[in-house]
Amino acid sequence: MSKVANQINARFKVSYGAFSLDVDLALPGRGVSALFGTSGSGKTTCLRVIAGLERASDAYLEVNGEVWQDDARGIFLPTYKRSLGYVFQEASLFPHLDVKRNLEYGMRRISTTSRQVSLDHAVALLDIGHLMQRKPDKLSGGERQRVAIARALATSPRILLMDEPLAALDAKRKSEIMPYLERLHDELDIPILYVSHSPEEVARLADHLVLLESGKVIASGATNDLLTRLDLDVAHGDAASALVTATISAHDPDYHLTSATFSGGQLLLPQQSATIGQQVRIRVQARDVSLSLTPQRDTSILNIVAATVTELSADAAGQVMVGLDANGTRLLARITSKSCVAMDLVPGKALYAQIKGIAILK
Repeated sequence: MSKVANQINARFKVSYGAFSLDVDLALPGRGVSALFGTSGSGKTTCLRVIAGLERASDAYLEVNGEVWQDDARGIFLPTYKRSLGYVFQEASLFPHLDVKRNLEYGMRRISTTSRQVSLDHAVALLDIGHLMQRKPDKLSGGERQRVAIARALATSPRILLMDEPLAALDAKRKSEIMPYLERLHDELDIPILYVSHSPEEVARLADHLVLLESGKVIASGATNDLLTRLDLDVAHGDAASALVTATISAHDPDYHLTSATFSGGQLLLPQQSATIGQQVRIRVQARDVSLSLTPQRDTSILNIVAATVTELSADAAGQVMVGLDANGTRLLARITSKSCVAMDLVPGKALYAQIKGIAILK
């Protein structure tokens, strides 16, 4: 592979008895790339090899132009020489040190002249300034994880590896920490490799999605492209959804609604604090989309957009997943097989997507 300044190239093979990992990836050098799959698919092993914690064979690893492993040339940088931050499921803070000293310990890995993320910046990004004198046992689970992320950032890594950082948290703590992960995505140039088996986390955070199954890459590409590909399992079932990138266009304080425009038209959302002109990411679940051949007027559904059927695929028993194109934005609708037949749905058919529920993600 040739060097690419803004790309992560990873090619390696690992075998453990009955399990083998064989991947060849080209990932964006900025933003969040999510490794998604069921337990045992190879997600964590990928991170460990990238970190140098496990040795792969026939391997090549390049992070934004810097080669960390190239077996063909006998190059292998040990973990301590790789400029990376690693965040595990558990925060793994030093229990005898307060937050400030935990962070300062992380900074020892890098010289002052090489620091690109200051300690103050890391503290501000994760909003932990008020926690600096506390010991880990005096922190909530979400606070501990925020400190762990700040400690990883304090090393000014060229890449941040995150192995299911929310998996050990309850729903309340997950919702507490998610905005901080979104802030990392929006404000840092550091690429993030994020391991998850949660469709919601992937939808909220990931720009690029890698689907892993039994140690192999099933698909790799832009998140919404993969979420709406009906030949992939991720586009089926009760959790199937599509992402809509929209721009806040107006607020209606009388009805507590916010308007957002996208390529397919306008969506009304529950009132948001976002400013006019701000770009937002919206998740539309397939189960919340119904279809009509004519625009309905006597209905409580406010969001109705024109769309064209692109493809159809069997889903659960008696269910069909319908792929839609709303003027360049891809959507999914999960309807009954009976409705599909009654409406004579075929690719190319024009209709209307009625969106019953919308989740504003960021």
